[in-house]
Amino acid sequence: MHFSQAIGAIAKAVPDDFSSLSEVLSPDLIDTCLEEAGVATLRKRRLPLDMVVWAVVGMALFRHIPMGQIVNHLDIMLPGKRPFVAPSAVVQARQRLGVDPVKRVFEQTQALWHQQTPHPHWCGLTLLGVDGVVWRTPDSPENHTTFARTRNAHHEAGYPQVRMVCQMELTSHLLTGSAFDSVARSEMDLTPELITSTPDHSLTLFDRGFYSLGLLHAWQSAGEQRHWLIPLKKGTQYQEERSLGRQDRLVTLTSSPQARKKWPGLPSTVTARLLRRKVNGKEVQVLTSMTDPMRFPAADIVDLYSYRWEIELGYREIKQSLLGNRMTLRSRTPEMICQELWGTLLAYNLIRFQMARMAYSLKAVHPNQLSFHQAAHWIIKELTVLPWVSPGRIPEVIQSMLDMAPSFILPARRERSYPRSVKQRPQKYPTRRKMPVRLN
Repeated sequence: MHFSQAIGAIAKAVPDDFSSLSEVLSPDLIDTCLEEAGVATLRKRRLPLDMVVWAVVGMALFRHIPMGQIVNHLDIMLPGKRPFVAPSAVVQARQRLGVDPVKRVFEQTQALWHQQTPHPHWCGLTLLGVDGVVWRTPDSPENHTTFARTRNAHHEAGYPQVRMVCQMELTSHLLTGSAFDSVARSEMDLTPELITSTPDHSLTLFDRGFYSLGLLHAWQSAGEQRHWLIPLKKGTQYQEERSLGRQDRLVTLTSSPQARKKWPGLPSTVTARLLRRKVNGKEVQVLTSMTDPMRFPAADIVDLYSYRWEIELGYREIKQSLLGNRMTLRSRTPEMICQELWGTLLAYNLIRFQMARMAYSLKAVHPNQLSFHQAAHWIIKELTVLPWVSPGRIPEVIQSMLDMAPSFILPARRERSYPRSVKQRPQKYPTRRKMPVRLN
């Protein structure tokens, strides 16, 4: 039994409200993505390209195992004279596959998996979050040429780095889209690439660093009911139009000529809603495109912004739990770096989708209430064992996975506050320590 067949077998034990995972990530879907990318071939190899896709996913699932051993570990190669495959053959297979097929598989599966998962809505809107993250790459000559390095006043980073911006559904932690490039590009340059992957009837939560009238207007105008919510940036100029309630105003934001030149469809003024509220003695101000006070109550909007931190937890799950704190990627060429990143996002979504099915098999439990660290280790362990389990014991193993779901439920989150503090600026010269005065 191949690794992909094992995942399909696990999915069949989920309640009938969900369709089989093997139908979502089927060989036909992968073959279609290969044909659309123009890399499909009729030649039969020991490592077919559809199985190489699973090998790229396995790079994230088994971060501690070398790439050559992953192929042998997953049992995804066709039978041959030798029981193992040479590491150089794996590298050549990844090069034949390229980046576009893995990216297409991610995009196709995320759309299907979001249709399969019953996300809870707020006022009929799906909650999304957008934020950025940085990845380290090996310091090879190719990566050094393609990817830049961050630097401060003292030195630059020892590794070339990749900047990534992701969009996540906040209740299930399923990723809906991603864009990445060299760290020399800013998050503001990458974020417009996520507009096409944003679903209608959604609310996207941004950090204040993403404030741009051109971006927010394009985000809202690209579809039906695509709203945004962002903290008010210091120094933002606006004009109050009318009051919608206590600490609730309808305001007009004026765009600059430079912004209108960069975003041709941006009007001279944009109407938004400004809400104020005191949280722990500190005034919080947020801007949003949800200007209808009857449909979107002001009492809930400010509290809603706290859910943006779910995407930060998702990044922690990927880097610490899935990749085991191995912060530097494996690949030594830029093309393979991009392929590895798409495979990592696909592997994360694969586990998160399975966790969503486990959560909804319980009562009143959301996927973000399950421990990713424990559930991921359990799912990966069962996936690796299942190919060697006798067919008669497969239903028993699958049922044990569902029975373990209640043990993954996290305790209620504590309300903790970690206010930011300004650190003392380092001195250019060392300070002389005063000697204690001795009293005779």
